[in-house]
Amino acid sequence: MEAYLILSAALFCIGLAIILVKKNAVMVLMGVELILNAANLNLVAFGSTDTQPTGQMYALFVIVIAAAEVSVALAIVLNVYKYFQSSDLDKLNSLGDK
Repeated sequence: MEAYLILSAALFCIGLAIILVKKNAVMVLMGVELILNAANLNLVAFGSTDTQPTGQMYALFVIVIAAAEVSVALAIVLNVYKYFQSSDLDKLNSLGDK
């Protein structure tokens, strides 16, 4: 189980680094997905110690919610790109100041 927790921490750190460093909206969404996958790995790892599959059920629930989140977020990003011709978050943030 210790290896799963180390892998989960690594996934979380990589996702957090992507969110903090990248300026592209799609890359930020990928970072969020890595963080959610790290949480899923924790849920399954801790749920494997119990006889009931509650950890796996919660992980499946998070996967369903993440799929809905990604579909909505990608639709928003595509519409923003179509309108502003950019998916750079700093540029889009500065457009609101005008």
